Amino acid sequence: MSNVPAELHYTAEHEWIAKAGAEGVVRIGITDFAQDALGDVVFVQVPEAGTKITANDVIGEVESTKSVSDIYAPVSGEVVAANDALESDPALINSDPYGDGWLLEVRLEDASAVESLLSASEYEQQVG
Repeated sequence: MSNVPAELHYTAEHEWIAKAGAEGVVRIGITDFAQDALGDVVFVQVPEAGTKITANDVIGEVESTKSVSDIYAPVSGEVVAANDALESDPALINSDPYGDGWLLEVRLEDASAVESLLSASEYEQQVG
């Protein structure tokens, strides 16, 4: 079974979201299930800081040795940081999807939007 941390929220498209340091800012990544399904990640493309994103829109892609998968925005807001470490080491998504393999940080347009996402148990039911 994939690793599904209980404190995070999830999307049906296999993104996770967690509160980041600043108020109203969240960190987004792809789940352990998604990275496992992708295989070895070789390239990641995400929007840069200052980009406005809209929930459910495609905001980037993850390329692996097997396929290319779209990344969907779990929430609307403004990108405040992208994980620059992924440019030189995209495999961080495989080795640490909930830690060093995060994708971006977003200042939420609506803080309550996170509550509409899947809980860990709901996500586990979907992928189980």
